[in-house]
Amino acid sequence: MTLPAEYVTCVRAAGGRVVLLPPGEPDPAGWLDDLDGIVLAGGGDLAPETWGGTGAAENYGVDLERDRTELALAATVLDRHLPSLWICRGLQVLNVVLGGTLIEHLPDRVGEEVLHRLPPREPVSHPVELEPDSRLARSLGCTRCDTISWHHQAVDQPGSQLVVVASAPDGTIEALELPSHPELVAVQWHPELSAAEDPLQQGLFNDLVARAQP
Repeated sequence: MTLPAEYVTCVRAAGGRVVLLPPGEPDPAGWLDDLDGIVLAGGGDLAPETWGGTGAAENYGVDLERDRTELALAATVLDRHLPSLWICRGLQVLNVVLGGTLIEHLPDRVGEEVLHRLPPREPVSHPVELEPDSRLARSLGCTRCDTISWHHQAVDQPGSQLVVVASAPDGTIEALELPSHPELVAVQWHPELSAAEDPLQQGLFNDLVARAQP
């Protein structure tokens, strides 16, 4: 797998130091001993067998080794209350580790009035509406923002105790919070792709680094 450079740029711009965690580590939880915060990044689809899905013809980038690594990391991040930012696939990992399910191909569920990616697999912009009393809205300082979207799967049934705090115009879940874990931010969109031009999106990384200060 490869990690887009924008993630590194955003964390560094926020004043953080970057440590990359490749999949395949036998004990990925051990990595977290020396870290103050973590970004669970975007990428390919979670293997359907990790959450009880059936598989869709449109699935791409499935990497079971990465899935196992990130699901193990996610459980430990939650257990330790480590400051965390979960982006796109990362939000879906969070949902799955807490027992939630996914929509395997959004156009089959919500149609294409709101595009969440351009064909064949390119990013696109759309607005999201945030719950005014959510931590995310307070952090961003707004209840509506434009986002860069790049996905064809999304949360269906939220996992245990997860609260939906942002949605796209078609009802797609765009952000989740876990009341017992105020150090956690999870968004379905890609803030790293517009952070250079949009201070609101860079603010998500700034907030993570601030929360991760020892």
